[in-house]
Amino acid sequence: MSQSQTTTNHDEIRKWAEERQGRPAVVRTKGEGGILRIDFGEPEEAFDPIDWDEFFRIFDENDLAFLYQAKTSDGKSSRFNKFVERDRKT
Repeated sequence: MSQSQTTTNHDEIRKWAEERQGRPAVVRTKGEGGILRIDFGEPEEAFDPIDWDEFFRIFDENDLAFLYQAKTSDGKSSRFNKFVERDRKT
């Protein structure tokens, strides 16, 4: 069984993405910033490449967390990821 993890740690996110040849990207919207994505080089949407500094600025400004999977159920490296709202525990 595969498990997902959630993090807000910039180094952990960057390491996970780079180990899978992923690069920071954004889908531009009408407002500032955009919708964050990890680009694995497969044509899906109109991804604009950005640097890690801009990526994490948007990530933090929008109080996001990174939900990801390290391995698939059969033990292979997984590229599953999703941006979610941060847990707001008081």
